[in-house]
Amino acid sequence: MSETSRQASRDPQAATVLSKAVARAAERLEISRALLARVLGLSPATITRLYSGEYQLDQNRKEWEFALLFVRAFRSLDSIVGDEATARKWLNSENRGLNGRPIELIRSTEGLVRVVQYLDASRGLV
Repeated sequence: MSETSRQASRDPQAATVLSKAVARAAERLEISRALLARVLGLSPATITRLYSGEYQLDQNRKEWEFALLFVRAFRSLDSIVGDEATARKWLNSENRGLNGRPIELIRSTEGLVRVVQYLDASRGLV
């Protein structure tokens, strides 16, 4: 269990915070609810409940880890480019370093991890 997961299991507010953070990041990046459902491994109906506050991410399921990665990608991208319009453009543009478009890559677990690692490495250079 990662340190972040251990801390979250001790904090009863963690599910609320991460659930809201994931929804806000998706809205700011203009990620569709259907794509967010795919990224998190949840149904579209569950994503609708997440946005309305009727559902919170479960710390004991894979959706938690995917949500942490998604928010990490958003935060890294935001720190590199500084504005949402540029972040959205980056997500939708062909990227030679990733050999694809990040918006397509994040649809799979491997792709999401690659995008996060790429952004983390890029952020280290800034």
